[in-house]
Amino acid sequence: MLTTPVIPNECGFSLRHHPSLPAGNVAYVTDLDPDETRGAGPAQRVVLIHGAATTSRVWRRVSPLLRSFDVVVPDRPCSGDLRAEVAALRQQCTGALVVGVSGGATLGLALAAAGVPMTAALLHEPAVGSLLPGLLDSVRRAYAAGGVGAFARALYGPAWTDAEAPADPAAVGRDLAMFAAFEPAAPAPVMRAGQVIITVGECSPAIRHDSVSRLAGRFGYPAWVVPGAGHAVHLTHPAELTALIRRASAGSPAD
Repeated sequence: MLTTPVIPNECGFSLRHHPSLPAGNVAYVTDLDPDETRGAGPAQRVVLIHGAATTSRVWRRVSPLLRSFDVVVPDRPCSGDLRAEVAALRQQCTGALVVGVSGGATLGLALAAAGVPMTAALLHEPAVGSLLPGLLDSVRRAYAAGGVGAFARALYGPAWTDAEAPADPAAVGRDLAMFAAFEPAAPAPVMRAGQVIITVGECSPAIRHDSVSRLAGRFGYPAWVVPGAGHAVHLTHPAELTALIRRASAGSPAD
């Protein structure tokens, strides 16, 4: 857990660390240096899960940085059915370090609650259901007013472009309805709370910091702040996110 009392002022303001923060269509990216991995045994699998209004392409700036890992970047079915989404990810995520942003992070929480045995889960700004009911209100209004583009820009900011969108625009509506209805639950016994790490962008709105604080406090999850980042951390701060993935892989989620 981060213990620094004041987060560096990279966003133009000072932000004090919250005291309560404690197989289908799959693209495989393997970036292994033979000199690094020879004799070291199998590389750890990392699964990168995308959220709403994106596809596996959204991870293109992160996956090349994950040297020495076997990286799996699935394109989710975007069915709108939480159980179906978990079932689609279960095999790939078993025994893996799972990383998700936004809706992908929400699915990471669902995987932990469903008892999928992950080595760790690094989850950036997931939905939190009744812990903070208004969290998704602004993006729901944006979708109602302007469809996919308006929704995605409200959620991810200017880093999102039309090229990130899935081919099926209706997939975004299905995802939004599913994530808006999501209710977090405690991780199954196979997953210890310390193996699930929640992250928040330093520059994310106060409501996102509040949501992470409430989620971490409710379930005892460690919470880390990504310096300089906002919600679309995989697009804007891939190096910082990669550093946290390596930290989680090293077995320091309870720091």
